[in-house]
Amino acid sequence: MSKPFASSQDLEEKVASIEVLADGVYARTAQGDPNVGAIEGEDFLVCFEALATPAAAHEWLTQLRTYTDKPVRYLVLSHYHAVRVLGAPAFQAQEIVAHELTRELIRERGQQDWDSEYGRMPRLFKEPESISGLTWPTVTFSDRLTIPLGGDRGDLVLQYCGRGHTEGDIVAWLPRHKVLFAGDLVEAQAALYTGDAFHRDWAGAALAKISSFEAEHLVGGRGGVVSGAAVGAAIDQTRHFLTELIQSVSGVHQRGGTLKEAFDASYAALANDYGRWPIFEHTLPFDVSRVWDELSGIERPVIWTADRDQEIWAQLQG
Repeated sequence: MSKPFASSQDLEEKVASIEVLADGVYARTAQGDPNVGAIEGEDFLVCFEALATPAAAHEWLTQLRTYTDKPVRYLVLSHYHAVRVLGAPAFQAQEIVAHELTRELIRERGQQDWDSEYGRMPRLFKEPESISGLTWPTVTFSDRLTIPLGGDRGDLVLQYCGRGHTEGDIVAWLPRHKVLFAGDLVEAQAALYTGDAFHRDWAGAALAKISSFEAEHLVGGRGGVVSGAAVGAAIDQTRHFLTELIQSVSGVHQRGGTLKEAFDASYAALANDYGRWPIFEHTLPFDVSRVWDELSGIERPVIWTADRDQEIWAQLQG
């Protein structure tokens, strides 16, 4: 029997909660839905991620306003995926910051990604009519960008860690508090979406860079905030998922098998550890398809469209 497409039947609202990680440092988690965060400067806010629609972002900002009424000067986007960026207008930020490759990805495939993700995860798109169009960064950088927070608050460091979840993911690092907002480069007890990934780069150099921060608190793309030894465990879990996925697909590819056989092998290898976690059933067909393309010599991810999504789903989960 065919499984319901992606997260199309995931209609149960999740409970969102805010954690105060340090003075003026906030993380909002929502039972496996995308995480967001905010950092107070002396007289301004930096917000990290924008959610899928302005209406959804407005709910987060309403919660945040119970802690601070400072205006949003910077909205930082970790990467280009629609559920992370299309809520941007709600923030009324002076600047929208992203990696230069993220700007190019929006130009190249932003509309297709919007259509694709709306079909895959309709619940996240609260009041989709509130979206005014694609989100475009106003400030981009290539390697590192430092935002002075003013007073005795130190700096916020935005860092590119190399190709990983996408070509252009960045993290936000607070050295004073040792807090890392890692975006979708790390998940804590949530399955990985790798449909636009560079798997070996991610499992290797990107996660090594993230480990080098030696964060004491880490906010991943989904799942709970982790602290202490659990930070390393979340990074290790992310790496393990990637390496198991690569090995499973590679074994089938090398012997001349089919994409469906690669999916079945990957499911068997990963389901015991990760099958109960958010979006595992949703993401795995797209993950396997991307690994298969990489092994077939397709370096950059093929653009996902609503039609291609349905074709891959029918082939692998049908």
